Amino acid sequence: MFQNLFSFEGRIRRTEYAITHLFCFLPVLFTLMIYDVKDIENVLNLIFVIVVHFFLIWLRIAQSVKRCHDIGDSGWFQLIPFYVLLMYFADSQYGVNKYGLNPKGTGNPKC
Repeated sequence: MFQNLFSFEGRIRRTEYAITHLFCFLPVLFTLMIYDVKDIENVLNLIFVIVVHFFLIWLRIAQSVKRCHDIGDSGWFQLIPFYVLLMYFADSQYGVNKYGLNPKGTGNPKC
């Protein structure tokens, strides 16, 4: 769990996907509570906020791609409206698919 966070390859389970979204949402909420868009006068604070949000967006996209892979779909499917609901509630594709082994271990070949 939580290996290769910024990679677009592999599969992840629903739990990791949900925890990642929660982890990414909290700093955004914290930033919005502290800074009002009109009150950001310090350039360093603005740069810090932009950099942090860039990494959080990258993390969310990477984890969403891996969750799409777990369902058995291409990562581009996350652009479909309301597909995120399927990513939260759909079960993993049984066994090995073209994106890798099942993260639950069910249906994987035994070595």
